[in-house]
Amino acid sequence: MYTIDVDFEVYKQLTVRRSTEDVTYNDVICELLGMAQPAPISSAAKANGQSSADWVAKGVRFPVGTDFRANYKGQVHTARVESGALVLSSGKRFDSPSAAAVSITGSAVNGWRFWECRLPGKPSWQLIENLRR
Repeated sequence: MYTIDVDFEVYKQLTVRRSTEDVTYNDVICELLGMAQPAPISSAAKANGQSSADWVAKGVRFPVGTDFRANYKGQVHTARVESGALVLSSGKRFDSPSAAAVSITGSAVNGWRFWECRLPGKPSWQLIENLRR
């Protein structure tokens, strides 16, 4: 294991990008560098009709093609579920809604309250927080 020195502001930014304590700082850095890979889909998930392109965040499955939007400071930001991740219109990939929201706001934010989604084939948008159990 190697260690690196970072200033406090960098440490804070890495910390707010951790969606849970299970997400390591190494995971965050890998994601920022574009090194994150989608988790392989299990045989149980395949049996339940999930695709490897679906994105699962905190137990909530978002099928491939799910659209996301958020209004921040008068600007609408969009994203879509592709290849097992949330992909912003800029092409940046994220494994958590909060990490994607932080990339837009530049500060700590609850992504579950930031984003709305429209599931494939559905006409209406809903706050993603409402999909959590």
